[in-house]
Amino acid sequence: MTSDPEESVRLQGYGEMTLRTAIATLMALAPRERSDAAIFRVRDDSRLASSEIAELASSWGIMPTAEIRSPKLVPDQHWPDIVRGMVREAPLPSLMVAFLIGVLVARR
Repeated sequence: MTSDPEESVRLQGYGEMTLRTAIATLMALAPRERSDAAIFRVRDDSRLASSEIAELASSWGIMPTAEIRSPKLVPDQHWPDIVRGMVREAPLPSLMVAFLIGVLVARR
């Protein structure tokens, strides 16, 4: 099936846009997110197959960007544990100075 690049589609999680924009947006996602996303045609609410999306992207010269890091793929930072470890290792005078600076900044 030939597809018009200006056809209205809905990219799951991003809203309604043209087909070319949806495919460019989809190809900019991380591989894991790309496999979870879906494009639906507005005219008949049918879902485009991943093979059709890949074929359209290659015919329009849109290459997937695999080098980007998605925020969803970065492991969670355990900031309370990190701060707790820093406080345990810091000498008492530096902790007192940091606390007083924090109090002064908070009062401004």
